[in-house]
Amino acid sequence: MTKQLTQVSPHAADWYRDAIIYQVYPRSYMDSNGDGVGDLPGITAKLDYIASLGVDIVWISPFFKSPMKDFGYDISDYCDVDPLFGTLADFDVLIAKAHSLGLKIMIDQVMAHTAEEHPWFKESRSSRDNPKADWYVWADPKPDGNPPNNWLSVFGGSAWQWDTRRRQYYMHNFLVSQPQLNFHNPEVQQAHLAALRFWLERGVDGIRLDASNYHFHDRQLRDNPPATNRDSITVTDVNPYGMQAHDFDKTQPENVPFLQKLRALLDEYQAVSIGEVGSDDSLATMAEYTEGGDKLHMAYSFNLLVNLLSSHYIRQQVEQFEARVKGGWASWSVGNHDVPRVASRWGGPAAPQAFAKLALAMQLSLKGTPCLYQGDELAFAEADVPFELLQDPYGITFWPEFKGRDGCRTPIAWTDGANGGFTTGKPWLPVSPDHLAKAASVQEADQESSLAFTRAFVAWRRRHPQLQRGEIVFFDTQDSVLALRRDLAGERSILAVFNLSGEAVTVDLPQSAGAEQLQGYGLPGSAADGKVQLPAYGGWFGYTA
Repeated sequence: MTKQLTQVSPHAADWYRDAIIYQVYPRSYMDSNGDGVGDLPGITAKLDYIASLGVDIVWISPFFKSPMKDFGYDISDYCDVDPLFGTLADFDVLIAKAHSLGLKIMIDQVMAHTAEEHPWFKESRSSRDNPKADWYVWADPKPDGNPPNNWLSVFGGSAWQWDTRRRQYYMHNFLVSQPQLNFHNPEVQQAHLAALRFWLERGVDGIRLDASNYHFHDRQLRDNPPATNRDSITVTDVNPYGMQAHDFDKTQPENVPFLQKLRALLDEYQAVSIGEVGSDDSLATMAEYTEGGDKLHMAYSFNLLVNLLSSHYIRQQVEQFEARVKGGWASWSVGNHDVPRVASRWGGPAAPQAFAKLALAMQLSLKGTPCLYQGDELAFAEADVPFELLQDPYGITFWPEFKGRDGCRTPIAWTDGANGGFTTGKPWLPVSPDHLAKAASVQEADQESSLAFTRAFVAWRRRHPQLQRGEIVFFDTQDSVLALRRDLAGERSILAVFNLSGEAVTVDLPQSAGAEQLQGYGLPGSAADGKVQLPAYGGWFGYTA
């Protein structure tokens, strides 16, 4: 199936800067056949719901053929759908339905590693002289039998696994079952670009590039030095991975020319890209990977996926990116499938619905393309999954101090009935009882719900181009308050003030700001005599003088 290049977005070439991305984790979205796992037909059945949110791009986490040891992020065939999720024909139906609704489809591309069941790896490990012998990162042991260096796996332990067939170690940045590809081999790069073309030909509108800075490694296999400042953003403080400065196992300079090749292919199809960046200086890497218009269109990091909620911290992240970037573009995400849900992570275990509304409005007011995670529009809190029901190998390894990623991956509650209307069978993870009370069907009938707010605020934001394209300036305030201004030529500047705390606050407006309050954004707050008064989790938008 050839992509119809005549179906071009009516927006400018950088239309994605006006867009909102919505992430779907397919295992947990909607099950169409009763096997307890979400699938592609289930997503297709819910595309009308997604379109009703007012978003533009649907990012679907991996649905490719996989042994599912990392739930799809371990791929054994890049050009086929895993039977658990459906068929290629099901994907074609999904694409057609999405396009009919004006939605664009973005798929995950997991290029840095494969599953150990991938035919490439099976051939590579069979001998030291087969055609794919150099497709993965292999190294001899030290004379005493130890691994070749001190590199660590994100998921725990050494990044090296002994293989008895080749009598060498192979590298894995994540699970032992996810061997690292050798991107220094041009054939590996070409194989990935060919697989990507397969999906672009089927009508895919963009890619999310998983672990986008993990493709290349240091050819000399030099040891990583100790971290000067412990990395507590990429991993939790119980994980020794954060104790190293990752100078040699990722974020290598050779990655930039590869991203340029990737961009050239995407440009053939007018497709867009967003890269996940997890590096020691993620903001600098985001800037490098998006500047110049010849690499990634957008990038996001884990810098706003942390436990810390502080206006000063959020301001620092955005300002540092803006200071470093040269024409590039960020995508600010506060929730995804790898971190506890934002309602709990930032709002606490009993966060009210008002906090979820405030967090959404704040995220959609930052300069950059917002990426929303399924269920956040419903104000879902982190689910409590007992150890005996855990599926995530990452959580099982680091239990109990780190409970893994299952709490944010539980199935969506569509109704308050059995299994939340997600499946007629036994769900792969339990549906959270707390989510049933906030089920989509319940919120549909409530005009004050988080769902109603999401739809209204997204539509309101679209009517104010300052909040999409405008430059951003922050103001000094108390740490519980984030105050910013968005400036766009030809438009009146908008001032936004957010109370991130559960206590009422009064904020002095900047002297240059007026007090002409905007209408229709749906957050409580008022302004008079140069002051903004905000209740707990309140917000205020107004025009400056």
